Amino acid sequence: MNGKKIKDAIMGPLMSGTSWMIPFVVAGGIYFSLSVMLNGTLFGTPAQPTEGFLGQLNQIGSAGLALFIPILGGYIGYAIEDKAALAPGMIGAYLAREIGAGFIGGIAAGFIAGYTIRFLRKTIKLPPAYRTLLSIFIYPLIGTLVSGGAMVFLIGQPIATLMEMMTNGLNSLSGAAKVPLGLLLGSMVGVDMGGPINKVAYTFAQTQVDTLPYLMGGVGIAGAVPPLGIGLATILFKKKFSPEERDQGIAAIIMGCMGITEGAIPYATADPLRVIPAYVAGSAAGCVSGFLFGCLNHAPWGGLIVLPVVDNRLGYVAGALIGAIVVAVLMRILKPDYVPKGPKEENLDEIEELDFDFEEL
Repeated sequence: MNGKKIKDAIMGPLMSGTSWMIPFVVAGGIYFSLSVMLNGTLFGTPAQPTEGFLGQLNQIGSAGLALFIPILGGYIGYAIEDKAALAPGMIGAYLAREIGAGFIGGIAAGFIAGYTIRFLRKTIKLPPAYRTLLSIFIYPLIGTLVSGGAMVFLIGQPIATLMEMMTNGLNSLSGAAKVPLGLLLGSMVGVDMGGPINKVAYTFAQTQVDTLPYLMGGVGIAGAVPPLGIGLATILFKKKFSPEERDQGIAAIIMGCMGITEGAIPYATADPLRVIPAYVAGSAAGCVSGFLFGCLNHAPWGGLIVLPVVDNRLGYVAGALIGAIVVAVLMRILKPDYVPKGPKEENLDEIEELDFDFEEL
């Protein structure tokens, strides 16, 4: 199996599972964090509420956070071998969560379930009349035993120990020790603006939002930086951009405030060799700033829209501004002035856009 096939076999199912998981993380995380924030605002105790309306709101949020690991594992299995792998993946991932193996255990359960079902399909052959029996009974039954058994008897506890060590290690980071992690996660967020590398960094932070909220504090800033920075550049350095790009600058800033990194894609597409390095540098600077300023983002999302559930909001805004300024300044240095097309080129473009209807001639 060559490198591309290995990448497709791993990244394809992982990205599919992540895309199904994200709505559960976002909905659950936001309601959970809102209940905690309002509890602190109303009663002076920023702790998880257990009674009244806020306790019920917290219950709703907790349900989303409880479901995201089973959903992740189930849909990784589904992406590999369709519906027969869905239940084995979800059950194995649920067991991973219960054991304490976290999202890494959920990912492992999904892959075990998916490739177990693929092996069974190639191994167990029955007449066509019994294929339904295979899909709804035999495959899920054996697949669940394999994925669930792997979690309970083999890899669940070692992964749980690894997760505990990782969590304690990341919690113990302080000051300059956070810089390398911030540089890595920020660069991953900025390099492909919502693509697979970006999603790996986001997923890592999102799945730790209840235990390590400082990760989302930095990653949430990093995700907002590319559109904020490029939008700021179109305002400060207008000569660097075409009229159309300048017109899109305000829209990019709005998308950055909403935490939508994809708002920066059109500029990267037009000039990737200059723009993408600026995004990477700006996102890395923003992420490191968020870490060093001690920003805690209790929502699994980014941008300025999450400010109500951020600790140290001034530091969070400052981190976003630092990253955006880095992007804008690099655009001033790296990007040449925009040169309008000459009359001949414009005429050629107009000729190419003419729509001749030969049927009317």
